[in-house]
Amino acid sequence: MKRIALLLCGLTALAACNSQKPVSYQDKTLPPEVRAKDLLSKLSLEEKTALVQYNSPAIENLGIKAYNWWSEALHGVARNGSATVFPQPIGMASSFDVEKLEQVFTVVSDEARVKNRLAAESGQVKQYQGLTFWTPNINIFRDPRWGRGMETYGEDPYLMGQLGMAVVRGLQGPADSPIRKAHACAKHYAVHSGLESNRHRFDAQVSERDLRETYLPAFKDLVTKADVQEVMTAYNRFRGDPCAASKYLVQDILRGEWGYKGIVVSDCWAIPNFYQKGEHEIVATDVEAAALAVANGLDVECGSTFAKIPEAVAAGLLDEADLDRNLLRVLTERFRLGEMDGESPWDGLDASIVEGPEHRALALDMAHESMVLLRNNGILPLKGDEKIALIGPNADDAEMQWGNYNPVPKTTVTLLNAMQERVPALVSFRGCGILDAQFMPEPKGRFAGVLDMTDEQLEAIAKQYAIGIDDIKEYAHDERERRNAFLPALDEAAVLKQLEGVDVVVFAGGISPRLEGEEMPVQVPGFSGGDRTSIELPDVQRRLLKALHEAGKKVILVNFSGSAIGLVPEQETCDAILQAWYPGQEGGTAIVDLLFGDVNPSGKLPVTFYQNVDQLPEVEDYNMEGHTYRYFRGEPLYPFGYGLSYTTFACGEAKVKGKKIVIPVTNTGSREGTEVVQLYVRKPDDAAGPVKTLRAFRRVTVPAGKTVEVTIPLDKETFLWWSEKDQDMVPVHGNYELLYGSSSADSALQKVTYKF
Repeated sequence: MKRIALLLCGLTALAACNSQKPVSYQDKTLPPEVRAKDLLSKLSLEEKTALVQYNSPAIENLGIKAYNWWSEALHGVARNGSATVFPQPIGMASSFDVEKLEQVFTVVSDEARVKNRLAAESGQVKQYQGLTFWTPNINIFRDPRWGRGMETYGEDPYLMGQLGMAVVRGLQGPADSPIRKAHACAKHYAVHSGLESNRHRFDAQVSERDLRETYLPAFKDLVTKADVQEVMTAYNRFRGDPCAASKYLVQDILRGEWGYKGIVVSDCWAIPNFYQKGEHEIVATDVEAAALAVANGLDVECGSTFAKIPEAVAAGLLDEADLDRNLLRVLTERFRLGEMDGESPWDGLDASIVEGPEHRALALDMAHESMVLLRNNGILPLKGDEKIALIGPNADDAEMQWGNYNPVPKTTVTLLNAMQERVPALVSFRGCGILDAQFMPEPKGRFAGVLDMTDEQLEAIAKQYAIGIDDIKEYAHDERERRNAFLPALDEAAVLKQLEGVDVVVFAGGISPRLEGEEMPVQVPGFSGGDRTSIELPDVQRRLLKALHEAGKKVILVNFSGSAIGLVPEQETCDAILQAWYPGQEGGTAIVDLLFGDVNPSGKLPVTFYQNVDQLPEVEDYNMEGHTYRYFRGEPLYPFGYGLSYTTFACGEAKVKGKKIVIPVTNTGSREGTEVVQLYVRKPDDAAGPVKTLRAFRRVTVPAGKTVEVTIPLDKETFLWWSEKDQDMVPVHGNYELLYGSSSADSALQKVTYKF
């Protein structure tokens, strides 16, 4: 017994010795949280303040490197040299292809890791060269007039969640990796979807049902299912509070209900909106604004207001413990990224993969799937023996194809490039601008005349107004490009003269990311500050299409846009319409492949195409009634989920087998094709609820004349519904209608009743 007692004594002493081993943040064997806690204890208030700002400096005595949290990867590694440019997100959403989207963002994170390593080897990792990417944008595209809707994955909460989670998985890498590949960021939280012109002062007021049923589900999916590591708060207010200062959004829902442990970051220079005149004005000073945001749990600020944190602590406006709580999350994630130690499992990726053949092939593949054939009277696919002309303002515009928040690739295949290779005798000229030349805007005020200045004159202007020369030279470049959108002036007779002998005219029309987008200096008919005031095709293009039709030409409209266009007259003037979105660097090839039938179109609309703005509620009305297919009671031009193929499909009678529905899909045409089978749910006894709401979809390839069975589980998430009792979306028992088919249109759906 004495021997056993001595042995126990020895083990106890050894355990005590081990427990007293010094914890060091430099010990790579320790968990990131433990290392972060130790490092936090060694920081002064000023050092802590520096580390919660997006452009945090190095703290050399502790071995902390400088790090900039702001990087972009909306559809490729952006603002960081050349990289593969995939289609704009709204286009990729048209694929309804979760697996392909995850592949895309796996490629994006591969390229990001290469670029980050090369930057580190050069001695300094600058802005846009980090591993924390402020994407995806999962705001609901509730109104086609919102300029930034093209950055999203459409108007449906379920589709947004499924595709958003794919983006997160691709960017952040394997869930079981001890080092994260990168960060994704769910933005903009919450109830943010236009207008650009009032986002710094707008107060979004929506019902709890709309909040929980429409605006929050995708955020909840990314947080609770995909482990997204960052959430960005929106500029706008929500029920009176700026989103970054909303206790309800950040503390109660995000951190409380959903148990979010990751980083909350502000949108850029959103905190000054708290106090600046004409904006939210909920506090009087920048010191108060900093205190309010930190206390509410904002971990990283994109801006400079957090520099006032020491003043807020000294004035008793902020408890330093709140800052410590936030900073612990920040430091933990820097260790988890391997950024503190300069190590990662992806260090062996070769630099040649960036915009390499395999990545460009994936960009082409995704562009194929993103195209939506809206109309075809039999003219497509082209036979190859027609006399063909390509005209229109978007025929040879590489920058338009890149969209916004984009990389700049080394090479881009425009539609003109691809058509010239396919049709050696192609007739091609521009014909008209995107907009009518008579409305061409000119810069005013201090930048008046910059479009015609030499570089030396631009440098003088930059010096005069104390701004960077690069800033004013981009400005000048953008204004020149916008001017090009108005040229040339339309001369219908001259256009028709050049088209003598032509059988088929491919018209590359639509709009441009130079006109729609984030806070843009554009005020022309149909566009205001990046938003749209009408949704029709610009009048100059409509006039030309009408003239072509009346002259007896067969017309194929290739429509480039980031949002829905009201193509009502074009149902008469155009024999076929292909929605190309902003298709990325391989877009030209993808379009030609579809036009000539090398690829069978399979894309489906992720948004409703309305006939005109008269069908829509006021743009500042954030209530969902009247918005999107889920609450729109009218007749759309093209419904959500719609898209044609060069073959035809028929869904047979579905069978409910236990907790699944089995849908037979037959290819009734003469060539193999891919259909997107869509399952919607309706609750007949809920008159205030959605008309129908998407709950599942499956891409399925079916050989000609064959039938494939599609099986979809019916689980609790299928029957998530608004509960007045719970004031939330929960599985609600009752009678439902299961609607299945090829689009959201009633005419395209069959029905099965189901009791859950």
